Amino acid sequence: MTLAYIGVGSNLEREKHIQAAYQELHKIGSVRASCVYECQPIGFDSHAFYNMVFELVTELSLVELQRRLKEIELRWGRAANAQKFQDRTLDLDILLFGDAVSSSDPIVPRHDIFTYEFVAKPLLELCPDYIIPSDGRSIRQVWQSLESKGTLTLVAFTFNTKNHD
Repeated sequence: MTLAYIGVGSNLEREKHIQAAYQELHKIGSVRASCVYECQPIGFDSHAFYNMVFELVTELSLVELQRRLKEIELRWGRAANAQKFQDRTLDLDILLFGDAVSSSDPIVPRHDIFTYEFVAKPLLELCPDYIIPSDGRSIRQVWQSLESKGTLTLVAFTFNTKNHD
């Protein structure tokens, strides 16, 4: 079993797609959710995103988990040729995968941890003392090193826990 952290983002039918991510990840393993945050898009003008992180305990390998996440994204309407700075129905990124360090796709630890509040803040909720492989700092230390821009708004969101098996 591996403890993984999955970053989730959506700015199209946000509630529907965040809930879908929860339901789909329950099929892969045991899930625990951070709070959901609203944040303006970075790098392009569009609708605000909902962002969060799921803690996932899974038996899948890193490569198999990546494959399954891509399948989920496509099933929920993400374009196969989606670019970095555009609208998303569902974006699922492996942020951390146990103590794995990978410099090829999927890259873990994912650099977004050190860059974006919408990634670091939910991780801080779930695993503040987690030591990031190859970095040596805890999530709390990374959060403290980020220059807070106050771009996150907490969203009142309750997951429907029925029908996830």
